[in-house]
Amino acid sequence: MRAVIQRVKSASVAIDEKIVGEINQGFMILLGIHEEDTKEDVDYLVRKVAMMRVFEDEAGKLNLSIDAISGSILSISQFTLYADTKKGNRPSFVKAARPEQAIPLYEAFNDGLRQKGLKVETGEFGADMQVSLINDGPVTIIMDTRDK
Repeated sequence: MRAVIQRVKSASVAIDEKIVGEINQGFMILLGIHEEDTKEDVDYLVRKVAMMRVFEDEAGKLNLSIDAISGSILSISQFTLYADTKKGNRPSFVKAARPEQAIPLYEAFNDGLRQKGLKVETGEFGADMQVSLINDGPVTIIMDTRDK
């Protein structure tokens, strides 16, 4: 799994000009699922995201987790994170998981975060979505479960 995690002051996702998910302070996560990903990858990423300390404490140090600041998560599925751009000008997405595999893993990721007590908003898997955010910092972390 590959995740682009952005610390945000706020974020929202719209489909057909209607907001379907919206948060205030927290993380906006773009999540790509590889064809070889498993529930083990989900569990690892949930644990890392929930415990990631990238919010400022009273001394201004990045020392607080999302739970410590009562933050929320906007989780957006994004198969294009597995684009292969080595040949030609048109990216290939053959390494991205097919929907029948990706949807259950995406839902397990979101459910895992909720089980950690976090508020999670989502877009709609496979939909044409418009994502808006106010980046905070900016703080952007890229994680890949293949690098654990």
